Amino acid sequence: MTAKGPDRNCATNFPTQTGSRHLLGLPAAAPRPRPAPWRILSRYENQITILSDYLEEFPETDEPVWILGRQHHLNTDKSKLLLDISGRLWFTYRRKFSPIGGTGPSSDAGWGCMLRCGQMMLAQALICRHLGRDWQWEKHKKQPEEYHRILRCFLDRKDCCYSIHQMAQMGVGEGKSIGEWFGPNTVAQVLKKLALFDEWNSLAVYVSMDNTVVIEDIKKMCWSPPQSSSAAHSSAHVHRSALGRNKNTAGFCTGWKPLLLIIPLRLGINHINPVYIDAFKECFKMPQSLGALGGKPNNAYYFIGFLGNELIYLDPHTTQSFVDSEENGTVDDQSFHCQQAPHRMKIMNLDPSVALGFFCKEECDFDNWCGLVQKEILKQQSLRMFELVQKHPPHWPPFVPPTKPEVTTTGAELIESTDKLFELEEEFEILSV
Repeated sequence: MTAKGPDRNCATNFPTQTGSRHLLGLPAAAPRPRPAPWRILSRYENQITILSDYLEEFPETDEPVWILGRQHHLNTDKSKLLLDISGRLWFTYRRKFSPIGGTGPSSDAGWGCMLRCGQMMLAQALICRHLGRDWQWEKHKKQPEEYHRILRCFLDRKDCCYSIHQMAQMGVGEGKSIGEWFGPNTVAQVLKKLALFDEWNSLAVYVSMDNTVVIEDIKKMCWSPPQSSSAAHSSAHVHRSALGRNKNTAGFCTGWKPLLLIIPLRLGINHINPVYIDAFKECFKMPQSLGALGGKPNNAYYFIGFLGNELIYLDPHTTQSFVDSEENGTVDDQSFHCQQAPHRMKIMNLDPSVALGFFCKEECDFDNWCGLVQKEILKQQSLRMFELVQKHPPHWPPFVPPTKPEVTTTGAELIESTDKLFELEEEFEILSV
């Protein structure tokens, strides 16, 4: 379904001020300063809606539906399928939150769709980490504390570690101005950097380079020793505001760090190459699947599965009001779950720039994923979607697991000064817009 409103075209059918005065026989008024693009977008944000009347129900078919590693059959368990889809956290445009950076936009309508898709992929990883893939959300049912804590990570506040504020401001370090549209690779880099400050979830985020996943580097990163006790104490003191809200109350322990693996890809030049379709669909069958980020230029979706040659996705292109947590820490979550019929699109209509996501809670999950990739993706086609190699390529720079920078500010102030934290990534942005 095509996004409505400013995501496609910021122009409107309203007459301009000069045109209106001309119709009344009045002299043209002096031109006004041109407002920032995000101000134009937010002015018409209420035009962005999802019309359920246009959503087609699933057809009658014997073909299975795959959703994030789970198989469903429409003839026998359609209700279970719809429950599985509605259980995914759904992040959309929001309005009326505090201005980003103090003076920036108070809505992400028209520019934040890829950031919202990145939030959805990460949220699914956190659900798998704390509640398990088989956990189900039901309307009006009391949910565990971990669920509300996950949701609080994404609220539109500058003191929430994966908020639109933190993501937009961290994007400045990736060469993206606040209010500018992100591609899948930029979102992946932003999530990788923000995760360094999230002690509660303690994820290792690996973003592949040059279509290559290096097993040795991932194991080195996931088995990295924990911080020293003094560093941990200092970190806890520093991040009491935003990122300290997710401090690991269980303390620091050795062991495998849960892995969020993101693989940015370009599966063609202007259109997706049909040779990749089967391998792309196989990724949704893997139990480690977190789906894919993609869509069309300036128009992002979060793909969670497929039926035949149609992809199933969650669409962030609707605008809802800001929601905050209650005094007891719970969140009114009705607007964070899409309870309409799911969207579908032909896989050949997909823009070739995508980013695959996978979550491996334990090392055995990663080993299993490597085996599936070798069996189902790499050995079945001559033109490979990506490479999986055991050793770090000798012509690459040495791999150093990312660590949290030493800072003396609060988390909210920290992300407002990204130029002092990280050097700009040398990796290219794979989606031209």
